[in-house]
Amino acid sequence: MDPAQEFSELYRRQYDTVLHYALRRCDAETARDVTAETFLVAWRRRSEIPAEPGEELPWLYGVARRVLANAQRSRRRAERVTARLGQERGEKFSPDAASVFAEHTRLKHALASLSQRDQEALRLVGWEGLDLASAALAMGCSQSAMAVRLHRARRRLEHALGTEWDTREPSLASQSRPRTSNLEK
Repeated sequence: MDPAQEFSELYRRQYDTVLHYALRRCDAETARDVTAETFLVAWRRRSEIPAEPGEELPWLYGVARRVLANAQRSRRRAERVTARLGQERGEKFSPDAASVFAEHTRLKHALASLSQRDQEALRLVGWEGLDLASAALAMGCSQSAMAVRLHRARRRLEHALGTEWDTREPSLASQSRPRTSNLEK
């Protein structure tokens, strides 16, 4: 099979998976752009795609993670410019309804309180279903470093969830004390 056919097969096999990876992290339009950019990078660097079965997807996730990070940095820069322009005009900008709604869900709020690296470690294993070795490949670190990152990320998420519930449920908060984790002791 020639390189173009091999890449076409990779694209057919993994496009939806990479798109869903991006959709869980951003809006649909950005996710489509991230997926397209991921496969553009993969085409340009096709000699670097692992040949071993099962390693191509974590490699694509690693590319998608970096493409998404670049897209998010660009979006934040644009938002800062827009905010500055609004301040110069004296206008106020409000967040979109989807962002406000997402902030009110318990898990997303707790997840958002974690560092980007912790979030990505949890998402790769929890949402994408990667094993430790594949997640390490996607994150660009050793398997032992990934195990430590994942353990710490889980502990931080547990801590964030354990201290948040009583602020959201006043009736429960008045009846019992919030859980404390070993991190507080």
